[in-house]
Amino acid sequence: MDKIAEGLKNFDTDVFELQDLCAMTIHEKDVLNTIGKAFQQTIVVACYPRAVRNMFRQNGIEMGDVEVLNFKELPAEKIFLKLENDYQIQKGEARYQVQITELNVPAWFPVIDESLCTLCGKCARFCLFGVYSYDRKSLKVVDPLACKDQCPACGRTCPTSAIMFPRLAETTVLAGDEPNGQKMAIDKGSLLMTLNARNQNRRNIFRQGVVEQAEEERRKALEEFKTGLDFTRNDKKDS
Repeated sequence: MDKIAEGLKNFDTDVFELQDLCAMTIHEKDVLNTIGKAFQQTIVVACYPRAVRNMFRQNGIEMGDVEVLNFKELPAEKIFLKLENDYQIQKGEARYQVQITELNVPAWFPVIDESLCTLCGKCARFCLFGVYSYDRKSLKVVDPLACKDQCPACGRTCPTSAIMFPRLAETTVLAGDEPNGQKMAIDKGSLLMTLNARNQNRRNIFRQGVVEQAEEERRKALEEFKTGLDFTRNDKKDS
């Protein structure tokens, strides 16, 4: 990110360095909405476009015509080339500002892709920390900061990959990559049907492994939560 930040200073445009975009969508909404209203087009250099756009939507951020360049997949040089060639931004001296959020809690929260969510409620039922509110007509992230660091377990239970964690250090659908929606029509009784059945068995085995991983992540998060409560109780006794 330091290389990207330095390179952006060499473009004749307004650049806002947002130190923790995830946290700012919760704690500095006015700042982001002001930026969105001030410019006709906004280019965000961040993570996966699906994650960023849904994070803005989920937190009521109006960024208008926004383009997202994914630094998880694009090296700095390619980002600079796209700015020059695709967006016609001239080289020069940037009007550079740094925006820092006061939120000092890690912004490790789930983002919901409404276009994929079927309102099955698996994520809400799996979460033990009150992050979601859910009924059959609505699923919302109501307490994002109650989410536990390094615990994307609820997202692993989602059958449609509608739950994302923008801060997750993965290059996967769970981090916001586009899900593979390609499906193949198979005639019954064909060889392809047999192969498809085998692939389905493999997917079921893989899915079971994902569920086990989610259970383990949730268990660790719960243990850390209980440890934190014990420290709080001991502090009160000492005082």
